[in-house]
Amino acid sequence: MSKTILSSGARIAFVAAALVLCAAPALAQDVDRMDQIVRAAADRDEFSGSVLVARDGEILLDRGYGMANREWGVPNAGDTRFRLASVSKQFTAVAVVLLAERGLVDLDAPVKTYLPDAPAAWDAVTVRHLLNHTSGVPNFTAFDDYAASKTLPTTPAELIGRFRDRPLDFQPGERWLYSNSGYVLLTAIIEKVSGQSYADFVTANLFQPLGMSDSGYDRHDLVLPRRASGYSPSSAGVVNADYIDMSVPQGAGGLYSTTRDLLKWEQGLFGGRLLNADSMRALTTPGRNDYALGLRVTETDGDTVISHNGGIEGFNTYLGYETGDRLTVVVLGNLNGLAPDTLGTDLMTLARGGTVTLHGERQAIAVAPEALHAYEGVYEATPTFAFTMSVVDGKLMTQATGQDQFELFAEGPDAFFLTVVDARVVFTRDASGAVDGMVLHQNGRQLQVKKK
Repeated sequence: MSKTILSSGARIAFVAAALVLCAAPALAQDVDRMDQIVRAAADRDEFSGSVLVARDGEILLDRGYGMANREWGVPNAGDTRFRLASVSKQFTAVAVVLLAERGLVDLDAPVKTYLPDAPAAWDAVTVRHLLNHTSGVPNFTAFDDYAASKTLPTTPAELIGRFRDRPLDFQPGERWLYSNSGYVLLTAIIEKVSGQSYADFVTANLFQPLGMSDSGYDRHDLVLPRRASGYSPSSAGVVNADYIDMSVPQGAGGLYSTTRDLLKWEQGLFGGRLLNADSMRALTTPGRNDYALGLRVTETDGDTVISHNGGIEGFNTYLGYETGDRLTVVVLGNLNGLAPDTLGTDLMTLARGGTVTLHGERQAIAVAPEALHAYEGVYEATPTFAFTMSVVDGKLMTQATGQDQFELFAEGPDAFFLTVVDARVVFTRDASGAVDGMVLHQNGRQLQVKKK
């Protein structure tokens, strides 16, 4: 059971007893600490899957946690195959950029160049718009009928038919909005230009050159050794995940792989074995929302982290690469939930020499009640969602729109944490020293909110 403190596009679930960054001593490359952090989530049945951490090709952690198949008691391992969900998008993006490098695709050409029957509404939509989620093409997985249609076998043309006649959400290039539909269109472009199926193209041009023999496009009819079963939490405990026909996700989320194969991917991609330097710059240059082409690119303490996460029925995934020390972090989970995101960020922090503290390891410090009044006020995340901070009986309380009120406990200057759920709030101050905002830290993510 989770408690939610964010809604709409700013949704972050407050899950009890998860993990969070904090200031406690730890050593970079402390494998035992990495294992402890992952095992804590696995012991609470919040994570089941496989994890790999490597620095410059040297594997620091390579372990499985929980069961690949709970009914047969088969454990997860480094060679267990997981559905990648949206981690697949970077493979699709690299395939398109590779075709561009070969002169077969122009990233700034209209989609209609390659899909002539595209509707007139898409005339200004380019290939690049699809790659970086600025096309405005509506996301079919957000449609009301998706839950029913996801179980039905489909073809690329039929799938495109589900959204081709809908109006654009916005004019191309004006905004950023995540769209699986865009990556379905990219799948169709790859097949049209290459003359191969998407599965055959990525296998021949991406997987085989890098020796990724445990990767491919998932199919239900395929007898696939060491394939993990997917699970979801429920009020009655862990259950088998809902069914999705694997003809639906296509290049938006249809691939499978292992942690060890994904290390080969990161080494090959960032080692220059697939794309030339100009193509790599195009692939990894962020635009709106820190999103490049199938990858998110962020700066953390001067280091560049290139990552993506994913979620599909029964699976959640994280793949990250830090360019300075050539760090690779892979977290592949076969139990739906936010743990892979949190673990991926925390393992990257540990590998970079930072610290991670388990929920139960935090220590509260005393703060004079009168000092707490500086934090009172409304912190607006969206026009319809805000955090209200107030002092009640000498305690700092936080209440998100439509939710219960919780106490915040001080752990340092302007830094507080909750005990009922795993989250931290760090308040920010302006040049005069007045509190002007807050940063919410949870599940490996940060949300900066200004005080009204």
